[in-house]
Amino acid sequence: MGKKFSPMFHPELTPQEMLEMGVFWGKYMTDCQKEFPSSRYKKAKLCSTKHDPKLNFFGVNASQSLKVRQEKWWIYPEDPRGRFQRYCRYYMGRRGPDDERQIKRRRAMTRHVKAIKNNCYPLDRECRKRQRQAVLHWAYDARKI
Repeated sequence: MGKKFSPMFHPELTPQEMLEMGVFWGKYMTDCQKEFPSSRYKKAKLCSTKHDPKLNFFGVNASQSLKVRQEKWWIYPEDPRGRFQRYCRYYMGRRGPDDERQIKRRRAMTRHVKAIKNNCYPLDRECRKRQRQAVLHWAYDARKI
């Protein structure tokens, strides 16, 4: 688990770290936890009844709804909860035909990392909170930017 990643994929956070920090309004994947190690959820910030942006690390909403993501065809049948579900499975060792596309999508997020660096003082967590939360959703450690 957590090994043999593509040479083009260098996540800064594990799925567990992301869940503990607060991602996806606390609602994401609350219906499929049994698939993953229970240790991943011990300190996770989750809310099974509704999404709550306050549970996000930066306290803001920075996600599209599942419905929007499905309408834009960003969701593939193998991973009906989207890229984070895919990342959780990839982290556990699953490899598949969608890996290359998802890795390219993650690498495209570096433009947001650069925008934060170019427009904020280092480590200023109040600057560009939505953008910071968005890069956090892609396993970039936005606390260190």
